[in-house]
Amino acid sequence: MTDIRQDFVSHRRTFLGLIGLGAAMPMLAACGSAPAQAKSFPITRSDAQWRKKLTREEYRILRKAGTERAFTSPLDKEKRKGTFVCAGCGNKLYSSATKYDSKTGWPSFWKALPGAVGTATDYKIGYPRTEVHCADCGGHLGHIFGDGPKPTGKRHCINGVAMDFVPA
Repeated sequence: MTDIRQDFVSHRRTFLGLIGLGAAMPMLAACGSAPAQAKSFPITRSDAQWRKKLTREEYRILRKAGTERAFTSPLDKEKRKGTFVCAGCGNKLYSSATKYDSKTGWPSFWKALPGAVGTATDYKIGYPRTEVHCADCGGHLGHIFGDGPKPTGKRHCINGVAMDFVPA
């Protein structure tokens, strides 16, 4: 009987240790996530200028790295030929030729236009993700995941609020 009791105590300690480790992981993963060094971008504005230029939601997404609710952007269903541009500065970001329906509720692309975007690693939800931002103004666009279609295998999951669409 004592062997069963010892096994139970041992398993319980292991189980509780794993729970504690799981609870600590987001904090441990965030240890290297100090605010990013200020980068210089060709287009710069003060915070007050950004607030004046952008709508409240554009500011929240582009300047504070927010996320819009899934399935709320009309750009998710945009099917015309044209170019998706940064809502903050007008930089050409994505061609409609690389857009596809990822069924995630956000506009998705398998490739950005050359030199249009930059990336950084963020740990905001406890594990590393590839953040994508406008190469001209630094505005937060969304994230890049490795579950996209060929030929790149990438899914640029972009907030529709962060972009405007210019028909061809």
